Amino acid sequence: MRRIGQYILFLGALFRNPESFRTYVKLIFDECIYIGWNSVILVTIISVFIGAVTTVQTAYNIVSPFIPKSVIGLIVRETTISELAPTITAIVFAGKVGSSIAGNLGTMRITEQIDALEVMGINSVSYLVLPKIVATIIVYPMLVVLAAFLGISGGYIASQLTDVVPPPEYIIGLTTQFNPFIVTFALIKSLVFAFTVSSISAFMGYYTKGGALEVGQASTKAVTVSCIAILLGDFLLAQLFLN
Repeated sequence: MRRIGQYILFLGALFRNPESFRTYVKLIFDECIYIGWNSVILVTIISVFIGAVTTVQTAYNIVSPFIPKSVIGLIVRETTISELAPTITAIVFAGKVGSSIAGNLGTMRITEQIDALEVMGINSVSYLVLPKIVATIIVYPMLVVLAAFLGISGGYIASQLTDVVPPPEYIIGLTTQFNPFIVTFALIKSLVFAFTVSSISAFMGYYTKGGALEVGQASTKAVTVSCIAILLGDFLLAQLFLN
């Protein structure tokens, strides 16, 4: 409970004694490039292969001759957009970006750079953490949209390279009974997961104590807690919006 209270106070400190708007714009832009652009290749590779594997495994499990092959495209579309793209990407995102955020802030803490900012009268939480959170909230939904598109494309590539489902049947499945709300639901998830990963990782790194060993431990804790929070948030959001 003490850590939860400290986390809430940490979030409250984000908006105390802020810097100028121009300062934040530059910091947020830099963080968007660092967080988003450096994650594109990893998200691309994972999404394409997840879509392809989902297609092959779905086809393998559909054994009844009375079920049309187009159902495979429908299942891939629904699972990719509503679950795989926002959630699996968030877990990978936590491992790459979350650990990086925690490690950077932890290093700044043990080298007393954060203390130096406080001595100069700068709110270090607002100056260092707020741009990271805002940039993550801006960039991560874009990565989720990219992951959903590439996941579905990966399924199509699998249909082209294998005989599990004819490509025309896969396309028919993609366009059957489409509910636009699943896109909205995926974007809601992406915003929640972006805030969760960035804030928890920043919190773990900001309050690092000790030396280089503790920085590594803070990064590990940031990934672990972020993944647990993502899965818990995924369950709660599904209960809230899908019931």
